[in-house]
Amino acid sequence: MGNTYYATPVPGAPLRLRIDFSRTIYADTYGGLRLAVVHPERGEIDAVALSFEDHGTFHRRDDATNTQPNTKQRGTFDKYHRPGRPPWEGAVTTGLRDAIEQYTAVWFPGAWTASAPSRPAGRTPRSTPVPPATRSGARVR
Repeated sequence: MGNTYYATPVPGAPLRLRIDFSRTIYADTYGGLRLAVVHPERGEIDAVALSFEDHGTFHRRDDATNTQPNTKQRGTFDKYHRPGRPPWEGAVTTGLRDAIEQYTAVWFPGAWTASAPSRPAGRTPRSTPVPPATRSGARVR
């Protein structure tokens, strides 16, 4: 439905998950996601806002363009974007995904299998060589 995503994490259960883009004070500018647990008869039961800034969604884009902290562009996207590209181009969604999984685990335990812990793309753990120790126990550089 437009910019809203609805899910039924537990088949047959009355609770639903609704995810929307959360607006900022600037027209047509979005600063995060709003997750809500909705009951068909009682309405919204709980909600949480997940900001793009707090979850590092646009940190690469903002750092590359030297977007200053506390400006309307940092950690947001708006309706203006390159033709044929989504407005959220360049988003790193691992932090948001982890936060969504944590939130849904509270309201819909066991509904989804949690994904493996996230790590930024292209980063692999590597062992660091340890310099040999001297007789006194101090390390040599």
